[in-house]
Amino acid sequence: MAGNRLAYSLIGIIVSILVLSACGTDRLFEDYQGMPSLKWSIEDTVRFELNPAAHHGKMLIAVKHTDAYEFRNLYVRYILRDSSNQILENTLVNIPLFERTSGSPLGKGFGGTFTKYDTLPVSVDSKIATVQFIQYMRTETLNGIEAIGLKVVKHAAN
Repeated sequence: MAGNRLAYSLIGIIVSILVLSACGTDRLFEDYQGMPSLKWSIEDTVRFELNPAAHHGKMLIAVKHTDAYEFRNLYVRYILRDSSNQILENTLVNIPLFERTSGSPLGKGFGGTFTKYDTLPVSVDSKIATVQFIQYMRTETLNGIEAIGLKVVKHAAN
């Protein structure tokens, strides 16, 4: 009988942890596309298909890079398209990856790999079906780019 109570207690604790961890997430969508050769060519377009849950949130770009990246920032053009492939928005953004004065990497990381999230100036709505990212650094290939990601999170309550 004591063994049953212990088993039920453990099951209750595990279920509680799972429920609490699931309730705490604000992520509506998150996906990454890796660069197999750790290089982002100017011809390579990174593309994400949004799921319907991602249509009501704040959109973030994630840049995973190594210390082999040669620049302080990254210019990226993002293109939003609807389900009929019509362009809804085509905008250039500047994403700082290193601190201007010290040269320290921004974002989080360990060793020689870092991830920097930056908010895109986008009003996410139900018309957006795909998001595309194109590097716009005026060089053919960017060394040290591991992956580009897209994350959509719930808007903070005001």
